[in-house]
Amino acid sequence: MELHEDAVQPDADATQVSCRAWRDGRLLHEHVPLEDVVDIAHDPDVLVWVDIVAPTAAGLSTFASQLGLPATAVEDALGPKERPKLIRHDTHLFFTVYAVLPGQSTAEHLALSRLSGWVMPAALITIRRNDAFDMTEIVRRWEEDPELLDAGSGALVHGLLDAVVDDQFAWIETLDERVEELESQLFDNRQAGTPFARTLFDVRKELVTLRRIVLPMREVVSGLLRDQTTDAPALRPWFDDLYDHVLRAAEWTESLRDLVSSAFETNLALSDERLNTVMKKLAGWAAIIAVPTAITGWFGQNVPYPGFSEPLGLWLSVALIAVGSVALYLVFKSKDWV
Repeated sequence: MELHEDAVQPDADATQVSCRAWRDGRLLHEHVPLEDVVDIAHDPDVLVWVDIVAPTAAGLSTFASQLGLPATAVEDALGPKERPKLIRHDTHLFFTVYAVLPGQSTAEHLALSRLSGWVMPAALITIRRNDAFDMTEIVRRWEEDPELLDAGSGALVHGLLDAVVDDQFAWIETLDERVEELESQLFDNRQAGTPFARTLFDVRKELVTLRRIVLPMREVVSGLLRDQTTDAPALRPWFDDLYDHVLRAAEWTESLRDLVSSAFETNLALSDERLNTVMKKLAGWAAIIAVPTAITGWFGQNVPYPGFSEPLGLWLSVALIAVGSVALYLVFKSKDWV
């Protein structure tokens, strides 16, 4: 199962570029003109965030060359079906992560939004295929702590990844609630069947996708902890806390996968048990029905038998049917076969 997001083919007319700049943790420019972005991005005293939505390969290549980034940076940003990762280059860091979109995700489909970024000492350039992921909340988080912004681009990266992990965590919690509901239905005979198995399969499929985007986050965050670009003393506690959240999310995802696998196996075992119960009941009733069939067949033969051609024969056959059927019923009932 490959990672993918619901996106349209980038169009030059649809490309959006926005830029904000801070100095000493304070907002310097809320909207930087596109022609001034490159100059500001090279100013070591200014922290810059550039957000590019729906970029084209040609446009992104031009922008990367102006920033002094290699051609491989564009390949990393626009490559299809990339896994979450962190790559170190001589001039920058590159990362790719996937954010969960809770408002667009359903029980049958987990909606994802791919976020890529170039990290330089005083600049963060984020690259998004579409605007499905709202950056408004991220900007609010950044500007809540001006002192943290003064630590450099690592503060921007932390705020972005923290929001991504929070959304992943929220969806893991949602899946955990769904698994608990399935567990409560597991031993209810009325709920078992195709709809239950289908729901269980959908949850398992979402967990597989979620596992592919959550587990690699450990490598991304641990790589940021070791890199000089983001290893400012003021940021260390924040990245340690982020790494702890990533570990918890990964462990929770793994435990949910084990629970769903156990639910699959338990549902299969219960199905076999119900089938065995039905077969036992059918066998018990078949044995009971065989008693009157055998007796009436014997007494119906044109040969002498006890009470032949007399009323005694009728009552004798009725008594044998009643006694044999009741006796078998009581025996099977005591063994829970009927």
